[in-house]
Amino acid sequence: MHTFSGIWIPLVTPFDTQGAIDFKALRGLVRLYAPVVQGLVVCGSTGEAQAMNPSERLAVLDAVLEAVAASGYGTPVAMGVGGSHVPSMLEDIGALRTRPLAGVLVPPPSYARPAQAGILQFYRDVVACCAQPVVVYTIPYRTGVAIESETFAALADIPGIVAVKDCGGSSTLTTDLIQQTSLRILAGEDAQLFGSLCLGGAGGIVAAAHFVPERFVALWRAIEAGRLAEAREGFRALLPLIRLLFSEPNPAPIKGLLAQQGLCGANLRAPHVAASSQLVSRLLEVLAELDPRTAFI
Repeated sequence: MHTFSGIWIPLVTPFDTQGAIDFKALRGLVRLYAPVVQGLVVCGSTGEAQAMNPSERLAVLDAVLEAVAASGYGTPVAMGVGGSHVPSMLEDIGALRTRPLAGVLVPPPSYARPAQAGILQFYRDVVACCAQPVVVYTIPYRTGVAIESETFAALADIPGIVAVKDCGGSSTLTTDLIQQTSLRILAGEDAQLFGSLCLGGAGGIVAAAHFVPERFVALWRAIEAGRLAEAREGFRALLPLIRLLFSEPNPAPIKGLLAQQGLCGANLRAPHVAASSQLVSRLLEVLAELDPRTAFI
């Protein structure tokens, strides 16, 4: 079982100018990141999963798994499964049983806003049909419901639930999760990465790590080794990039900057629109300050 620690990248899904999945670009991104980071997440919100149908999502996953296997690095891969129709979500999770996944990342059903007892039962049902470890994804601004500390305490007692992607928006909740449960806590808000790691978080699922990923990994390693001053300076240097990447809706700025690097197109599926040219220009400047080569190790 993978430990769910370190820096994981929630991969964008490249599309061509006709809106079809660009598998060549997708494989190229995997080749770029697999040697550097501790894991990859497929079909999360950064991957525009909501804009793809189930067969497309499986095709993206299989392409990533094949590219990881070809890379020889054995980088762990987790798959996101979300939605509002619980039977469909459980069916999608069941379809993953034969895939060699590190885990399945699952938020509460969106829009329904169930009671805490309903959330707890939902995750029991998820575990029952899932062959892989489950990562709970708390992100109230997307699902419309917050998972409370007491519910997390109960979730931590369910075998098969191993980690949390924490976009809960509460420093108190983050502290409770780290100090009062055995779950591995992965920061899901890039700007909260440093604070979560300092509190004892295991790592982060970090969209900004599409760029200079080695610097995000170095930040994590520095905190793990107790080199706090080094980590603090590293995070301060990364903050301008993080803030700009989320100044317009994700993943448009990420794709806009990746397109400037020739790594994939800037194309998105509706309802997303391209990032503004002014933002992309500013991102290029900030990235050049971080890495004059604007390249990766």
